[in-house]
Amino acid sequence: MNTTEQLREFVRQSLEDGHDRAAIAAAMADAGWSEVEVRTALAAWAKPQGMPPVPLPQHHVSAREAVFHALMFAALAMVTWHLLQLGFAVIDALIPDLTDLSVGRGTMRWSIAALLGFLPLFLYLDRRAVRAVPRGEGGRGSSLRRLFASVTLLIALLTLMGDLVAAIYALLSGGLTLRFIAKAVLVAVIAGLVLVYYRSDLDD
Repeated sequence: MNTTEQLREFVRQSLEDGHDRAAIAAAMADAGWSEVEVRTALAAWAKPQGMPPVPLPQHHVSAREAVFHALMFAALAMVTWHLLQLGFAVIDALIPDLTDLSVGRGTMRWSIAALLGFLPLFLYLDRRAVRAVPRGEGGRGSSLRRLFASVTLLIALLTLMGDLVAAIYALLSGGLTLRFIAKAVLVAVIAGLVLVYYRSDLDD
């Protein structure tokens, strides 16, 4: 019996002996188990009135769910990337640089086309994920979604740090132009929106 099974068995026996969940959680926390391990072990059992503990069905990641969230992750990546590209092109057009004559309308058209294709796809998949929560079909509470949310948040945080470092370097080297500031702010805003959007997925 591995440690996970031992913890599940401890919870089952404790519930059967009449202990409440708060006391069981406190005992496991005092023994050194993490909050996630405690919550997972407690969530594996239901205790109906007058009945012994009943095991709850455990969620297993299916190939369909993996493809669903991978596609959603890819759609979000395409949306954020082309939103940045479009924003950069607009900034270049609004804040001209006499030394840079490479503002391309083709880039703007391509980014707009990509956004029109991938943004509706991402919104549709996200809506499906929200609607799947009550049925336990890989919605916002699924472990796979939390994994993708963790990766997304890590990328967003690294992007914010890189944006900050680039701004500091530009300031120290005398290259902090109005165009650079506008682009840095755009990167920070988009990364911040991603952080806010996915932050709740790690709170469950």
